[in-house]
Amino acid sequence: MYWTLELASYLSDAPWPATKDELIDYSIRTGAPLEVVENLQSIEDEGDSYDSIQEIWPDYPTDEDYLWNEDEY
Repeated sequence: MYWTLELASYLSDAPWPATKDELIDYSIRTGAPLEVVENLQSIEDEGDSYDSIQEIWPDYPTDEDYLWNEDEY
């Protein structure tokens, strides 16, 4: 399983919180690449629901990861 920013962006508008099956269904309905569906299928499912992409891909960049200081501009 591998994630890129491009692949993860297909889940940015997903209906969070969602289960693994709901995310797979959403990916298929929205026309996400096959790699997104394969990545979701390879997740070990414990029946839990996920609250955000960070729970699926912990390295997903957040606003805190960028060194942009909005106060300067």
